[in-house]
Amino acid sequence: MDKPVARIVNLIDDGRQGLLNMDADEARRRILTARADEVLAIEGSFALIARQGERVCLARSLDRPLRYFLAKEASGPFLVVGERIDEIRACLEAEGYGDQFHPSYTRMAPAHHVTAIRLIGCPDPNPVYHRFFAPAMATLPGDLNLIGERYVAALMDEIRGWLRSVPRDEPLGVLFSGGVDSGAALLCLYKALLEAGHSPSRLKAFTLAVGDGGSDAPQARKFLRQLDLEMLLEVAEVPAAAVDPFAAVEVIEDYKVRDVECAAVSLALLAAIRRRYPEWRYLVDGDGGDENLKDYPIEENPELTIRSVVNNSMLYQEGWGVEAIKHSLTYSGGLSRGTVRTYAPLTHHGFVGFSPLTRPALIAVAEAVPFAALAEGSHEKLYGLKGEIVRRGIRAVTGFDMPIFPKRRFQEGAVSEGLFAECFAHPPEAYREHFLGLHQPTPARVAG
Repeated sequence: MDKPVARIVNLIDDGRQGLLNMDADEARRRILTARADEVLAIEGSFALIARQGERVCLARSLDRPLRYFLAKEASGPFLVVGERIDEIRACLEAEGYGDQFHPSYTRMAPAHHVTAIRLIGCPDPNPVYHRFFAPAMATLPGDLNLIGERYVAALMDEIRGWLRSVPRDEPLGVLFSGGVDSGAALLCLYKALLEAGHSPSRLKAFTLAVGDGGSDAPQARKFLRQLDLEMLLEVAEVPAAAVDPFAAVEVIEDYKVRDVECAAVSLALLAAIRRRYPEWRYLVDGDGGDENLKDYPIEENPELTIRSVVNNSMLYQEGWGVEAIKHSLTYSGGLSRGTVRTYAPLTHHGFVGFSPLTRPALIAVAEAVPFAALAEGSHEKLYGLKGEIVRRGIRAVTGFDMPIFPKRRFQEGAVSEGLFAECFAHPPEAYREHFLGLHQPTPARVAG
C-alpha cells in the first residue's frame, strides 16, 4: 500500500534565509497557499520548504538554489532538501542510502514557481508547478527616459530595503568591473548610503586583475575617476594559477562552460578579498542585468533568434520554461540555473551576497520594455538598449552621468586575451567528466 512521506530532512537552516519583510514561518505559510500574490509578496532571498500532511511545497528566489532528492526507506519515502548536491549525497550516505544516489536524480526547484509534491510512494507522481511571478510583456511606451527611470528606481528601492537589513557597522563591497550592471549597483548603493546618513567609507569597489591584467581594472578606474569616486576602488591582483576551472566545477556543481569560466574568476576574486579582509561579510553584484535587458550575443547560440529573445517572457531568466522538453529537471534553465555561478562561490568563501537585479520588481520593469518595437529586428539596436536605458535611469535617479563601456563578460575582462586562452584551454567535455567523477557510487551501508 502506498504510504505518505515518512520523513523530510531540510539541510537549509532558517538562519541562512535573507527574508526582509517576514519570518520564515510566515513565508512557509504563504508558500503552502501556492497563491501568486501571497508568495510574490515575500521579499528578499529565500529557499524554503513547507509541509502540510503528504503535500510538500518548495519555493526559492531567483538568486539561490533549492534542490531535493527522494529516497526510499522501509517506512516510506524519504525527502532530502538542500542547496548543494554534495550535501544531499552526504546526508543519504549517513542514513545508509548512498547506493540510491546519483547526481542526475537530484531535482532543482525552478525559480518563480511553487513546486508542489504529493509524496505517496511508488511510483512517485511528478511535481506540479504553480507560477507565482508572471510579469506582463511590452506594456511600457518606447520612451527610454521613462524606462530607465522606472528600472533604476526599482533598483534603488531594492538596495534601500536591503541596506536597512544590514548592520550599520558592517563594511559593504561591490564586485565591480566598471560595466553597466556593477556600475549601476555601485552608484545606487553609494547614493543609498548617503541618503541614510551613513559614511561612504563603508563601501569598496572590488575589481580583479589576473596575471598581467585584463581590461576591467583600467576600465573600473576610468569609470570611478570620471565620477570623482576613485577612492572606492580596490584592485585585487592574483596570479594565473588562482584561476582553476576544475575547482569551479566542484564549487558550482555544474559544467556549462560560461558558468565555469565565470565561477573560476569569481573564486579568484573572492579568495583575494577573504585573504585581505578575514571578517568581511556583505558583497553586492550585478548578476541578472544582462538577462533583464537581453544583452547576450544571440549569434553565439544557434538555438536562438532575435524573435525568440524578444517574444518569450523571461527567456534568459528561466530558459524555455518548466513545461519544455529542454528544461533540465536537475538544474532548471536560464539564470534559474546559472545563478549558482555567483551564489556558490560567495557561500564557499563565507560571504553574504546580494543580487538586486534578480529581484522580481526589476524583472517586471524589464519585461514591460517593448523590446521588439525598439529593436526593429536588429541585433545591434537590441544590444544598444541596455546601456542607454541604464545610463538615462542612473542620471534621473542618482544624478550621476554614468560612463558606458563596450560589453564583455566578467571572465574576459579580468584576464588578458592570451592568458584567458591558457586558463580555459580545456574542452567542454572535460568539465562534465570532472563533475561526474566527483560522484562515483559508493556501497550501501550494511546494518550491524
